[in-house]
Amino acid sequence: MKKRLLLFISIGMVVLGSSCKKYLDINTNPNTATSATPEVVLPQAIVYTAANISSFNSYGSQLVGYAANAGGYGGFGAAVTYNFSNATSTGLWTSSYDLLEDFQYVIQQTDTIADYGYFNAAARIMKAFNFQLLVDTYNDVPYKEALKGVNELTPAYDKAEDIYKDLAIQLDSAIIIIKNTQASQEGSSTSNVKDLGSSADPMFKGDMEKWKQLANTLKLRLMIRAGGKVTFANTAFDDAGFLTTDAIINPGYSRDNNKQNPAWNTWVYTSTGSAGNKAWIPTKWILSFYNGTKLDDYRGYAIYYQFPNTTANQLGFESNSVPSAPAGSAWLSGANAGSDRGSTSAGGSIGIFKAPSAGEPLMLAAESFLLQSEGVVRGLVTGDAKVLFDAGVLASFKYDYMKPDGTFDLAGWDPQVDYDAYLENNPDNYLVHFELATTQPQQIEAIITQKYVALNFIHGHEAWNEYRRTHYPAITNGSSDALKTFASTQSISTRPDRLPTRLLYPNTESSNNGTNMPKGINPFSSLIFWAAQ
Repeated sequence: MKKRLLLFISIGMVVLGSSCKKYLDINTNPNTATSATPEVVLPQAIVYTAANISSFNSYGSQLVGYAANAGGYGGFGAAVTYNFSNATSTGLWTSSYDLLEDFQYVIQQTDTIADYGYFNAAARIMKAFNFQLLVDTYNDVPYKEALKGVNELTPAYDKAEDIYKDLAIQLDSAIIIIKNTQASQEGSSTSNVKDLGSSADPMFKGDMEKWKQLANTLKLRLMIRAGGKVTFANTAFDDAGFLTTDAIINPGYSRDNNKQNPAWNTWVYTSTGSAGNKAWIPTKWILSFYNGTKLDDYRGYAIYYQFPNTTANQLGFESNSVPSAPAGSAWLSGANAGSDRGSTSAGGSIGIFKAPSAGEPLMLAAESFLLQSEGVVRGLVTGDAKVLFDAGVLASFKYDYMKPDGTFDLAGWDPQVDYDAYLENNPDNYLVHFELATTQPQQIEAIITQKYVALNFIHGHEAWNEYRRTHYPAITNGSSDALKTFASTQSISTRPDRLPTRLLYPNTESSNNGTNMPKGINPFSSLIFWAAQ
């Protein structure tokens, strides 16, 4: 293991509240604009998606073993007992539907205007992305009758499987729209096609090939997660292929004027220099994937403050001996030389939280490659599963080692060098060397375990989804050992793994749409349609 002087940040789990807008807003404010152009609505909705992803990450990271309660705090409640109510994490629902209203508005405004094809397609892709978040969290949700405002105040709930099927159709449709728009643009010297460009596209800066790749990758995720429980209309993929680079949203985040990266603003420092939430610290479970207990992984030095002696706890364990989070900032950033942990100067780091100016990833290249690897194993796509697996792990090293400006500090932090050493330090482990995974279950375990490490406190919700789908990384049911399970010591779950299965529908639905809302939902026995028992 390398000995490196690191800088560190402390995280905390936010209490997810309601969005500033309403899921079905029937009020009219005469001082608020009632219409806007796609050029205005699309980019702000993409940026708002970044903040929403940060909230989903917080919810998932707590449940899937990335974070535990720190000392010096109390009132964790359902966060450690899993005694969920209709008030738990309601912001995930309201914020997602707020976003979906915006993307639907762009679709409606551009559906019959060929020159706005790129806007229409991007909105469709983002709509599919956000609806999958909802389905993966709540299962059946309003879909076909949703997003109609005062025209439908009590939308019916659609079956999750039907939504998945239609989302794939919408992604295919978006790719066709992009290709048709490209053909129109290239075929006429007087084309009036509206390019997305940097101002309207804070993620790909108008690169429509990457939008097609994102659509393909999201469709592959739908197909893999559905696990044969959905009959998709089209199982082929466009020739554009899949994402090979990180899809990162950055509208120009900065420390000034409350324009910081949303994750940084929550977990590190606000733009005024106030400390972020420090109520949470790493679990002993997640550290075991870096410190040689399960895997020997140099990424631990890049991610965690004072690794391998990082302050840690087991979820649910509360006593005077539980350590507090490091003073001044959080625990997931600042590893490279020259980085700063000061409240008004922190930034320029590698690791998870890199800087207030860093972008927020919508999807990592690591996830894309590992999805493709599983797709090959399951016969959904062609390719070399080992090559794709290795590319996914290396892509994770690259993201963790990347500075906020997209460059690398290769003096001691070379992702390729440390990836090669990672292979050497885990010579007999099939979770690292894919060729040693000789059965399909071992191959899937290797893929999901590496995805679990790659998504650590970046997309905790996706790691949580994948655990519920596959039960990897494997835990020991009923164990109280912090290195054998990430279930809370205070869990009231009746399941063998002592974990919950889902969130409950929010109070807004039981109050406003109770007739249609599914009844009898139990957080320990009601499963998302793709989940393993």
